[in-house]
Amino acid sequence: MSLSETPRRNAPTWVHWFVNYAGLAIFLATLLVMRLTHHSDDDSAIIASWAIVGGSLLAIMVGLVWERRLAPMPLVTAVLGLIFGGLTLFFHDARFIKIKPTILYTAFGLFLMTGLVRGKNPLKALMGDAFHLPDPVVRILTLRYALFFFALAIANEAVWRTQSTVVWAFFKFPGVAILIFLFAMSQTPLMMKHMPDEEPATEPPPPSDAT
Repeated sequence: MSLSETPRRNAPTWVHWFVNYAGLAIFLATLLVMRLTHHSDDDSAIIASWAIVGGSLLAIMVGLVWERRLAPMPLVTAVLGLIFGGLTLFFHDARFIKIKPTILYTAFGLFLMTGLVRGKNPLKALMGDAFHLPDPVVRILTLRYALFFFALAIANEAVWRTQSTVVWAFFKFPGVAILIFLFAMSQTPLMMKHMPDEEPATEPPPPSDAT
């Protein structure tokens, strides 16, 4: 039986959180330790990039073992973490790890907008099949999420270019995770209004962490 044919496990909640945020949490902790030991901002970010690389690999392995699959969004963020973390270490330049979220958020926004233009439903790839809504409502949500991700990309550029590495790291995590959660909650009234009667009204699950 191939990996794609292997049944998916119902993983515990901690697995979802670990896969999405372990690399970011380890990165932030490492960065803080380096700053407390009086390393410069750039040196701290470069050394902490090892945490992104190692944490991303570990998250992929945990998700694969528990769910017997590679979830698309965590996989994308992990791969980008490996690429830009590796570039940061290779070139000894912290700018690579800082622009990674900008590229990721922009890619998500373009993915949603492209799907919208083509008449597809790209939100399913980001949010799963947790809800069933009329196509016009899905299109509205898709546009809103696309614009939101573009706004996150602009915000990331503004923060890393004007603030210290530590401030940027806290914006990256948990700041962006909180913003995504709040934005998802702000879409609940629209979703509840158009939820089919036979479907229980539930909160919209935020997309897997795109930081």
